[in-house]
Amino acid sequence: MALHQFCDGVRRRDFLKAGFLGGLGLSLADYLRLEARGETQAAKATSAIFINLAGGPTHMDTFDLKPKAGSEFRGEFNPIATNVPGVEISEHLPKLALMADKFAILRGVSHTLAAHELGTKYMITGNRPIPSVEYPGYGAVVAKELPSAEDLPKFVAIPNTPQVPGYLGIEFAPMSTTATPKPGEKFNVRGISLAGGLTVSKVERREKLLTDLDTAFKGFEEKNDLLKGLDQFSEQAQRIIMSQRTRDAFDISQESAEITANFGSTGFGTSCLLATRLVEAGVRFVTVTLGGWDTHQDNFTRLKTKNLPELDQGLAALFATLAAKGLLEKTAVCVTGEFGRTPKINPRAGRDHWPRAMFVLLGGGGIKGGQVLGASDENGMGPAGTPITPEEVGASFYHNLGIDFGKEYQSSSGRPLMIVRQGKVLEPLFG
Repeated sequence: MALHQFCDGVRRRDFLKAGFLGGLGLSLADYLRLEARGETQAAKATSAIFINLAGGPTHMDTFDLKPKAGSEFRGEFNPIATNVPGVEISEHLPKLALMADKFAILRGVSHTLAAHELGTKYMITGNRPIPSVEYPGYGAVVAKELPSAEDLPKFVAIPNTPQVPGYLGIEFAPMSTTATPKPGEKFNVRGISLAGGLTVSKVERREKLLTDLDTAFKGFEEKNDLLKGLDQFSEQAQRIIMSQRTRDAFDISQESAEITANFGSTGFGTSCLLATRLVEAGVRFVTVTLGGWDTHQDNFTRLKTKNLPELDQGLAALFATLAAKGLLEKTAVCVTGEFGRTPKINPRAGRDHWPRAMFVLLGGGGIKGGQVLGASDENGMGPAGTPITPEEVGASFYHNLGIDFGKEYQSSSGRPLMIVRQGKVLEPLFG
């Protein structure tokens, strides 16, 4: 897959009826606080797949078309019906149109950060970025909160990801494949490396160096979070490399020819196939990146000839395969970019950065598919009514995995930090 350079639970009545409050050490005030945040419903998902549409996909030509808008807004594409009555998406997403009952479409998602890096950080953490804190990405939090087998990576990025562990520390960094699999070929587990260019071999060389250091430095090492994280990563990396289960999970050539064919031959499609195999094996979080959405010019040609067909086949096959294997109810799926694009078409037949309106897809686990939440206005300029915020997306994503988004961590300096500040679960998603 090519890299792209940018231009810049238990329900309340049952809980109370069973008398669980005292048994769990919760006061009524504690319970009501959790209920107010939407944390009392049992989790459905135990793993997650995050699809990162790097560059900022246009909402107007994908999942939020405006056929009645003026020609300077609506663009060249027409909407088509999906398998959910009343829900329409782009004509260049016909396979996903047949899968619309498997996911919810969020429209009118809105923020104000029009720069790629800042918008990305916002959408992959659920927290508006600030200079003093590096918030952990979704994958790092899931890796910390959800237990997994010792011989499996907790967090895999295909081929890489902007998600970082932030203040959680390098122990929860993603293991990046740095390459995409090819149809019918075994994918080499030894190609995995730690994000940021730190490979297993480099960690092993560091281990050898540490054994040669004077014992006077050992007290420092024990107190250093970075070195502690590297030690844990090194140990896990060796277990993973020797694990037959992990090698089998990465070997997409073991998948049936019928399933493999559904994903097509693109790097994104085979990456989605690999993602399904990894969560089936027990990996808690997998992220797949599909770039090329920074369409300042030739928006419609690029979308209809490349981006949308790739997304359509790969993502539709992912939903279909997860459902066929009985994994969709256990796998939270999130699809998003960093922002939308300008409703008004520019002179280069392109669309520019536009964070005021964008889409997000959520599916799997306890998400009720086949629905649309939120809306943008008649020209797609901004939310029609109350906007959906990145914090609400983050809170809902964590809620689907049974993670309390209001839980507080502590930074290395002892500063208390909530997983998602100002979050709130979008309750209709789980209705």
